[in-house]
Amino acid sequence: QLQLVESGGGLVQPGGSLRLSCVGSGFTFGYYAIGWFRQAPGKEREGVSCISSGGGRTNYADSVKGRFTISRDNAKNTVYLQMNSLKPEDTAVYYCAAAGHRYGLAEYDYDYWGQGTQVSVSS
Repeated sequence: QLQLVESGGGLVQPGGSLRLSCVGSGFTFGYYAIGWFRQAPGKEREGVSCISSGGGRTNYADSVKGRFTISRDNAKNTVYLQMNSLKPEDTAVYYCAAAGHRYGLAEYDYDYWGQGTQVSVSS
C-alpha cells in the first residue's frame, strides 16, 4: 500500500524553526520527485518546494526562498523541509506529494499525496 506520511508540524513563535519529514512506503521512493505544498485556511493549496528524485535539483516558491531548505535521504525514504525564520503567514497544513514523471510546483504534476501536518506560527 502506497503511503506518504508527514510529521514535524506544531506551534512555533515567529522567527522560530521547524523541520518537517515526509516518509514514503509501498513504492520505489528514489524514483519519485517529492514536493511540499501548503494550504492556509480559506486559501488554495500552493507549492512550497520540490526536489528531484536524486536530489540534484530543488525549487522554491518565492515566498520561502532563503528561509526553507528541502533535502532527501533515499536510503531512509524520507524528504525533509527545514523551515527557518517562520512567519505567521507560513501557518498552514503542509502536505508532501510524489511525482513519478514530472517535477515542479504544480499540483497536477503529483500522483500521490500525504494527509498533511499542521504548522502554526503565532506568538
